[in-house]
Amino acid sequence: MIFSFQRAVSAVLVLGFIPLALGAPFEYPRTPKVEQIDEYHGVPVADPYRWLENDVREDQRVAEWVAAQNRVTSAFLESIPERDRIQARLTELLDYERYSSPSKIADFYVFSKNDGLQNQSVLYIQDSLDSEPRVLIDPNTWSEDGTIALAGLSFSENGDYVAFGRSEAGSDWRKWNVMNVRTGEMLPDEIRWMKWGRLSWTHDGIGFFYNRFPEPEPGQEFQSLNLNSSIWYHRLGTPQSEDILVYENRDQPEWGFFPFVTEDGRFLVIYVSKGTDRRNMLLVKDLAQPYAYPRTVIGAFENEWSVIGNDGTIFYLKTDLDAPRGRVVSMDIRKGPSSVREIIAQQEQPLNSAGITGNMIVAQYLKDVLPLVRLHRMDGSVVREVSFPGIGSGGGFGGRRADTETFYSFSSFNRPPSIYRYDMITGESTLFRTAEVDFDPDDYIVKQVFYTSKDGTRVPMFITHRKDIELDGTNPTLLYAYGGFGISLTPSFSVSRIAWLEMGGVYAVANLRGGGEYGLDWHNAAKRENRQNAFDDFIAAAEYLIDNRYTKPARLAIQGGSNGGLLVGAVMTQRPELFGAALPAVGVMDMLRFHLFTAGRYWVDDYGSSDDSEQFRALLAYSPYHNLRKGVSYPATLVTTADTDDRVVPGHSFKFAARLQECHAGDAPVLIRVETRAGHGAGKPIAKVIEEAADIYAFLVRTLDMTPRWE
Repeated sequence: MIFSFQRAVSAVLVLGFIPLALGAPFEYPRTPKVEQIDEYHGVPVADPYRWLENDVREDQRVAEWVAAQNRVTSAFLESIPERDRIQARLTELLDYERYSSPSKIADFYVFSKNDGLQNQSVLYIQDSLDSEPRVLIDPNTWSEDGTIALAGLSFSENGDYVAFGRSEAGSDWRKWNVMNVRTGEMLPDEIRWMKWGRLSWTHDGIGFFYNRFPEPEPGQEFQSLNLNSSIWYHRLGTPQSEDILVYENRDQPEWGFFPFVTEDGRFLVIYVSKGTDRRNMLLVKDLAQPYAYPRTVIGAFENEWSVIGNDGTIFYLKTDLDAPRGRVVSMDIRKGPSSVREIIAQQEQPLNSAGITGNMIVAQYLKDVLPLVRLHRMDGSVVREVSFPGIGSGGGFGGRRADTETFYSFSSFNRPPSIYRYDMITGESTLFRTAEVDFDPDDYIVKQVFYTSKDGTRVPMFITHRKDIELDGTNPTLLYAYGGFGISLTPSFSVSRIAWLEMGGVYAVANLRGGGEYGLDWHNAAKRENRQNAFDDFIAAAEYLIDNRYTKPARLAIQGGSNGGLLVGAVMTQRPELFGAALPAVGVMDMLRFHLFTAGRYWVDDYGSSDDSEQFRALLAYSPYHNLRKGVSYPATLVTTADTDDRVVPGHSFKFAARLQECHAGDAPVLIRVETRAGHGAGKPIAKVIEEAADIYAFLVRTLDMTPRWE
């Protein structure tokens, strides 16, 4: 940026109201504007709602604006008669026991369980799979409203201790504590200023490595950039102020460092990253040499190097070196990349993940977005494949080198999760536990289709609906996608989606470019200057649903969260006539300033940056906030965000909603719903989950003119 100037908003925010539309039943709050002009590479860009970037906890004007918007939105949602019944049905559906797969730790198993409507799942421990479980950690006791969540676990090698993270109000900040597993006693140890990092124990059980950021300035915890990551060693029984600095690089404040100790306890591995893609550097410290400095094994951000195990100095790694769909190699860390030897070659399908369990390499692939798991001997030869029962998502297979059993789960849009115990020796799968939900899966169809995008690319999409609906072009349809950061959307179970399907809605998930469904090339096809490809794929998915008589524009809603919120914001500004409703959640809506807040700088890998002249022009071309145009009739829109979202700061949604209300010329409501004491989504209490889903579906019932098919 070359210059900027601003005329301050008056000290007292006066909230007037703007009529929603001629004859409309309610009004929008009036949002003051400022004369803020930023110049990017010679191009002046207005930002009249800049003041809405301020932290709602620190700026009373923003807090009053949020309260006024929530009052208008609540009044609209509460006027919808079907809302109470939707909430009641969601509550019924969610009232079932939910389990995670068990994990073997030392001489016991741990798993999480939710009895049904508990705000947070509870962590249990049991001596064997048949013994009576007992509560180890119950986050529901940490707060009355359920807004403090368990956010990370790390057990010591012998299982005597567990370090666990807490997240308050959905924040990415974690506070870690330590418990004696055998006695339940809480230790005085407390670690602060960690975010999405790692905590890994040394095998002597007296301490652990962790990464952290510097303590933010007061009042900046939820907005300031996360810079200067560093790795520390903490010894049990000592205060954090006495922890030992293990590694940092002040010359590279944007680099992130992530530690873990190898399964044999000999090495500390340090991943070095500078963004969200999988390219990383790799450092290794021999823990048998306590005063040795971490040694660089991979010294450039050119490829992914994910350690999956080791035999002494011979490391096994998943990499995309000369393999955009991924492969497994070995490398002698004393010699570096020159010693790379292929173990499992690149396949036609992208390698989603790899690990070593039961002295076998478990390679998990995606074949047209469906799970394919192969087990290999350590020399790479294939032992067997694991089969799954139809369209769905299957994963797990974690464990240690000496384990003879592991667990995996399978679910689909119409199939609640089932957990299987897998015998690594015989290959036998045994159903261990399955969820019992109050609906009949056989009432629904799940299918996969392929459609053609604007440039001729073949794109997959999953479609789910009741068996008895007619393809007459009138069905209320909800289209969901993400399309970024190499993340793949596989068929998964959601109770809220079951409620939508019961009501007679069609649910579609499009696997856009930008994701990882077909490997690195698929991801790169919608990165940076190619981002429009993801939007074109999403638009083409909508057109497929219309052309094949699932729905029509007036009955078609689009939904996405985070990067998916950006997706929804971009396509509703490009093709507003194509949709009846839009649901952008916690979205990145200002593409010129996202990199200035919290974790936003990491996303430059995928998006580019307005600091670069060419990337600026590409970003400005689709930035949702900047591409809203006065006098356009936009689809009914419910923007959702939360006041404690410190990943995609809520200012993105605030500014977008204010500008949308200013520009919108139609009768459809364009509203914002701001959750309190919640963040980007993780750890949200069940009570808030139900309320938000009920509000969203009630909004769709009204705006899509939908008559729910209650039975």
